[in-house]
Amino acid sequence: MTQTQAITRDGILDELRWRGAIAQTTDEDALRAALGAGPVTVYCGFDPTAPSLHFGNFVQLVALRRFQRAGHRVICLVGGSTGQIGDPKATAERVLKSREQTAHNVARIKDLVAPFLDFDGSTGVEHPAVLVDNLDWFAPLTALDFLRDVGKHFRVNQMIRKEAIAARLESQEGISYTEFSYQLLQAYDFLELYRSHGCTLQIGGSDQWGNLTAGVDLIHRVEGVAVHALTSPLLTDSSGTKFGKSEGNAIWLSADMTSPYAFYQYFLNIEDASVITLLRIFTDLSPEAIGDLEHQVTVEPYRRTAQRTLAEEMTRLVHGDDATDAVIAASEALFGRGDLRVLDPGTLADAVEELPGGGVVPGGTLTDALVAAGLAESRNAARRIVGEGAVSLNGERVADPEQVLVEGDFLGGVAAILRRGKKNLAAARRRDG
Repeated sequence: MTQTQAITRDGILDELRWRGAIAQTTDEDALRAALGAGPVTVYCGFDPTAPSLHFGNFVQLVALRRFQRAGHRVICLVGGSTGQIGDPKATAERVLKSREQTAHNVARIKDLVAPFLDFDGSTGVEHPAVLVDNLDWFAPLTALDFLRDVGKHFRVNQMIRKEAIAARLESQEGISYTEFSYQLLQAYDFLELYRSHGCTLQIGGSDQWGNLTAGVDLIHRVEGVAVHALTSPLLTDSSGTKFGKSEGNAIWLSADMTSPYAFYQYFLNIEDASVITLLRIFTDLSPEAIGDLEHQVTVEPYRRTAQRTLAEEMTRLVHGDDATDAVIAASEALFGRGDLRVLDPGTLADAVEELPGGGVVPGGTLTDALVAAGLAESRNAARRIVGEGAVSLNGERVADPEQVLVEGDFLGGVAAILRRGKKNLAAARRRDG
């Protein structure tokens, strides 16, 4: 696929706009002028309220990556302090993480972001990225100093207009002062980075608009200068639900929380209505390449070429070439275009986890396996579909419903892969006794 050409400093806003990655800006004309005048320092913060980031966060990581490649300075902030509180949800109070949990999550996220930004200049970027932890400046700050030097610049009547806070105030549960104060903490992050790094732009999701503008206002009040905020649209699933740690539908970037195979399959199964939007936001494909894929979605949607491209591009970016090649081979083999027996054992195990199925013991029959795996509602039905030639075992057609499953049929010692027809796959998982 054709990659887009290098982005210039003053062309970054046009690039983000075309990719659908801009929802709001404080003053686009002033920001455009600043970006064209020289390198701007931009930051985004990620709270370690979970041991991984999810692909909703990835919108901001990709945006930071684009800013860096365009010649701007980027800062990735991991919230070792704010992560102990958490941005208020509209629905309920967060369960606070312990200091030990937060520290563990901070370390994980620091490792996670390293491959996406250039922190040492090894790729030839003009300005290496900077990684900071806001615990470094909040830990020595006393509550009294914070209230005197920061709290005095905020007006409660403005703070309660924030959507999540307003919703909580209307609820029976209300909102704790702990979560209510979060906006001040994020605003102070921006002020600290302005003072220490000359940072003049903060980016985030559109649900962060109130927090971002709080920082803009604080810097203006304290330092007397104008800085900028920019948000991207929130990504939602097909039901309109926000992708996020709190919604129970997160697609994690860490391989031990969402396997590379499950990650690839998720994007492979994106609905036609969303695939072009995600290709624009996440990939470096050129307008011409994405236009071609959009045309294919219209004229040949059954080929799912756009989804395959999205799944491959995303998995390569997040998990690397080796893992991507392995999951593509597994996906093709599972759906009849490769040899299941030569697959990487780890990837095969991940793939089996994503399949429906049931447990069978070695020595059981194919009929037993089909019923246990849910591909036949009864033993008679299992015998019938085998007789019709509609069943395969590990990619090979079978004809005898009483065929016995031996140890070698359980790939990797884990499961036998059964198929009914072209699309119905299941795993007969090995169990003892």
